[in-house]
Amino acid sequence: MSEEQEALQAQRLDRWLWYARIFKTRTLAAKFVQDGHVRVTRNQTTTRAEKPSFTVRLDDTLVFTRGEQLRILIIVALADRRGPAAEAQTLYTDQSPPRPPKEERSSAPFSREKGAGRPTKKDRRELQALKTNDLSG
Repeated sequence: MSEEQEALQAQRLDRWLWYARIFKTRTLAAKFVQDGHVRVTRNQTTTRAEKPSFTVRLDDTLVFTRGEQLRILIIVALADRRGPAAEAQTLYTDQSPPRPPKEERSSAPFSREKGAGRPTKKDRRELQALKTNDLSG
């Protein structure tokens, strides 16, 4: 295979993450990769991508966490540009587990109705008492 053909089948990791709209800017993608947060699996071999210039190819699997969500992406296409979101979603197959359901707000020790307005003096005192009990207990 010639260098030109190989270059068409490979792409920088930071650039691919930006094209796929995983990150808003290429700088954020590069920083994320440089911090060692991305693992790349190719031919049943997993390596940690430590440089933004790490080369990814078709059928590579990317594993990383973003916030509290585990993301598992299989690269199915490489891009020439950063297109619209619908185009970006065709670059990968998402194998990520579903997000866990959000916890109910009722588990909070002190809650107010949304749109109930400003808390009263009594509400503020109760909230302050809860905060001091949590800190001392």
